[in-house]
Amino acid sequence: MSGKIEDGLIKPTSSMVTYSSYLKVHEILSLQNQLSSPPEHDELLFIVIHQTYELWFKQLLHELDLAECELGKNNSFGALKTLKRMTEIQNILTQQVSILETMTPNDFNLFRSRLNPASGFQSHQFRSLEFRMGLKDSAYLAFFASQPEGLKALESAKSRPCFYDHLLWFLARQGYKIPQEVLSRDVSTAWQPSAPVEDVFLTIYENHQDHLSTYILLEALCDLDQQFTMWRYRHIAMVERMIGSRIGTGGSSGVKYLASTVGKRFFPELWSLRGRIGSNAGYGQPVT
Repeated sequence: MSGKIEDGLIKPTSSMVTYSSYLKVHEILSLQNQLSSPPEHDELLFIVIHQTYELWFKQLLHELDLAECELGKNNSFGALKTLKRMTEIQNILTQQVSILETMTPNDFNLFRSRLNPASGFQSHQFRSLEFRMGLKDSAYLAFFASQPEGLKALESAKSRPCFYDHLLWFLARQGYKIPQEVLSRDVSTAWQPSAPVEDVFLTIYENHQDHLSTYILLEALCDLDQQFTMWRYRHIAMVERMIGSRIGTGGSSGVKYLASTVGKRFFPELWSLRGRIGSNAGYGQPVT
């Protein structure tokens, strides 16, 4: 059944797809259930921000699926396009911290105690994202024992190849000399930095004009990695601003724990090689 048209606009009938029915707007707006009673004003902001994070984590995992698929088809441009989108999404996640920082410590403490023992530490989507990018730590699985769906997602992410595996398989198919022991490694384990892989990357960087598409792809990975690091920094600063050195609601050491994660890198060789670029060509030497 078609809707009535007035002034060029369609007035949909109850059987037609509408903005609200397609996006499930009413269902979404019913999910911000505050625990404080009477409701504290800033608790709604806290819930909305973190629900938005989870939606973006879902999108990041969706994009990661596509990036791996494009590499599998030897389509570096398709993977690059997807990685650029992931980087922009991560940039949005970093910017969202500024909104959360409009909440004062006094306002947060009005409802913080009601969150125990809930914590962002328990986000299975974020942990799955880390696992999918190579940061696989089986110790985290224990924290999801009471969350069957989350545990299943993490176990799946742990057992499958990480994005780095897909990247290196792609590079090997392009003729780059990736060691066989790297290509056939146990993919259920965390990625460990590889000196031979760094050497391959260094060759690409020092001869980037001859490897331009690969060089651009690797730099896009640095962009993504850097955005995650910036998000970690901003998150630490925000948490310290809110609760100082207090223990996190989930029992973690709070700021101390978050600070320990800042050094995490999805693509460590892409960072360590930078101190070597040009070292054999006299680059960076003082002019006399």
